[in-house]
Amino acid sequence: MDTTTVCSEMRTLRYDLPASLVVFLVAVPLSLGIALASGAPLAAGLIAAVAGGIVAGWLGGSSVQVSGPTASLTLVIAGLVHTYGWQATCLITILAGGVQVLLGAFKAARAALAVSPAVVHGMLAGVGIIIALAQLHVVLGGSPQHSALANLTQLPSQIIALHGHKVMVGVLTVTVLLIWGQLPKHVKAIPAPLAAMLVAAATAWIFGWNVTRIDLSGAITAWAPPALPHGDWHQIALGVLLIALLAGAESLLCCVAIDSMHTGPRADLDRELRGQGIANMVSGALGGLPVAGVIIRSTTNVRAGARSRCSAILHGLWVLLFALCLGWTIQLIPMEALAALLVFTGIKTVSLGHIRKVHGHNEVPVYAVTMAGVILIGLAEGVLAGLALAALLALRRLTRVSVDKRQEPDGRLHATISGSLTFLGVPRLTQELRAIPAGAAVDLDLNIDFMDNAAFEALHSWRLDHERLGGTVTIDELHDEWYTMAAAGARMYPAKSPPKPARHWWLPWTHRHRADRPASAAECRLVRGTQEFHRRTAPLVRPILTELAHRHQPSHLFITCSDSRIVPNLITSSGPGDLFTVRNIGNLVPRPGSEPSDDSVAAAIEFATRVLNVRTITVCGHSGCGAMTALLGGPAAMTNLPQLGRWLRHGEASLARLRAGNGEPESPLDAPDALEALCRLNVQQQLENLRSYRRVDEQVQAGRLTLVGLYFDIASAQVQVVTPPTPAAPVQTPLLPPEPGSR
Repeated sequence: MDTTTVCSEMRTLRYDLPASLVVFLVAVPLSLGIALASGAPLAAGLIAAVAGGIVAGWLGGSSVQVSGPTASLTLVIAGLVHTYGWQATCLITILAGGVQVLLGAFKAARAALAVSPAVVHGMLAGVGIIIALAQLHVVLGGSPQHSALANLTQLPSQIIALHGHKVMVGVLTVTVLLIWGQLPKHVKAIPAPLAAMLVAAATAWIFGWNVTRIDLSGAITAWAPPALPHGDWHQIALGVLLIALLAGAESLLCCVAIDSMHTGPRADLDRELRGQGIANMVSGALGGLPVAGVIIRSTTNVRAGARSRCSAILHGLWVLLFALCLGWTIQLIPMEALAALLVFTGIKTVSLGHIRKVHGHNEVPVYAVTMAGVILIGLAEGVLAGLALAALLALRRLTRVSVDKRQEPDGRLHATISGSLTFLGVPRLTQELRAIPAGAAVDLDLNIDFMDNAAFEALHSWRLDHERLGGTVTIDELHDEWYTMAAAGARMYPAKSPPKPARHWWLPWTHRHRADRPASAAECRLVRGTQEFHRRTAPLVRPILTELAHRHQPSHLFITCSDSRIVPNLITSSGPGDLFTVRNIGNLVPRPGSEPSDDSVAAAIEFATRVLNVRTITVCGHSGCGAMTALLGGPAAMTNLPQLGRWLRHGEASLARLRAGNGEPESPLDAPDALEALCRLNVQQQLENLRSYRRVDEQVQAGRLTLVGLYFDIASAQVQVVTPPTPAAPVQTPLLPPEPGSR
């Protein structure tokens, strides 16, 4: 780290110091418990916590992740200790750290994120259950068996032969862990694991219970160098790879999870992998357990307010000082209390939240197979089984091609093909296509994100055969044009294309490629349009609409004409939730108290300014407005339209403004450009009418509300800004300059 980084992190010490103390209080009992479950010396857990905190915290790529011994490696470590002994296991840990350093140097960290989370959660759940079953025997006063099944089958006899005081310590520890989260906030400031250990130790000492004590005397100073393991080198290499890959994967996944919990710098995964490797080499050389990023300590660190890596480093220093100066206090903790802590921690790894997440992605079988494999067969075998099943399910999804067919009212057959069209889905595809009657007129929608050559050949051959037999096929592709490009002989790219909105969604019905078909009723087009929306557009906009379902906060009130040629969202490039829209004939804004009375526009203005707190009110007029044409035509133009005549009285001020601009207030307006001038002046008049509303005028004067006038020239498809009224003629400014050569 450079000097600037060190100075920056020193400024966060007031946050990191208390956070490091909280993590330290959590780390000590968990490190001892993991060492106990692994069959390693208890001091090995504290050494790993020191190496993980100081070395990985200093050299790693995450600013808030805390590393140390992890329960997920318990089975691997226990097997290595049983086979090769503790000193040989330390050398294997050093070699595993070297593998992690090499992987980080070759920037292989991202590959670990390709592992399905269902496999990871299933593995952790399986390991947690194995630990819980084994340590439950310790809580009951016995000894763990050689396998999870043996622990399960021996449990009834162990329960019968209960050892009173030891069981009471275990039950007391679990009880404290369960109720601690329900206590007042100032009490919960003490971490639950530490509180459980203190209560269990104090109770056993006060009542003089006969429990098993932990003895660390001389454990820290009785160091022996790592020894070369003897045995089949294939198995030794497998142990090295298992520790390197499992510890690395857990650290990287923990990094990604922690990044979502804080706003500081994002983690450098390759640097994190190198830091973890060096920490493992140091831990193994000092006689400690393997090190990995631990989610429990890391989340505790973030929630305690940590801002930088200083918290993780300080937590390692506190563990070191505790082991050197206060290690004698550990003998006050009953062994059964540590075992009960591991039972509780192991059961918590079976998270309902994780199960719900994988269920949402149909990956519960992967989770279950991984967990069952770890419990019944072994860690490596269970993980491999989960990975294999995940790969098979992914392959199966590639073969899942859905073909939806329905008969339209006009007699045409509409078919939609969805999925990824690969050679694996060709059998299903050809089966569905051959079921289409010969000679049918077919509209075929391709809602696909990929098409390989085999699928194209199958689809293209069917189309040629169908058309040769007198049928017709109209193909519409909703994503990139896989079929069109392949039919043209263009090069196909292997990457899947992102979805895009349906082509020509903005075209009127009369201009779409199916518009020449007869309709049995006028409303059929509308019904067909909703069906097309459900099929093409709804999947694209559903995430946004789901987010907006309980939140309505538009920034603009948009008042425009009812004319069907004006599409507010189209001409303003806005989307759902942006515009609070009011439409009426002539985009009129009646003044308060004017006759005939109308509350609809006033109600919208009131709601927009008092409830929605919009920042802008826009009045948008347009060329060729029918309402302005009627105003120019006078009463004779509205002889048979009495309601329209009454409504257009609100536009007489605009007409008077036009007459005044001509210098002849009572003169007829027959000039060719009179209609366009009135349409533009009407926008200015309605902006002026808006200021007659007290709330609007106050907000405009306070600078909290802006009034904007727009004019849409339909023929040129240009939107122009209408300036406030001036003595001269109004000025219109295009929002975008016209293209060169346009008029």
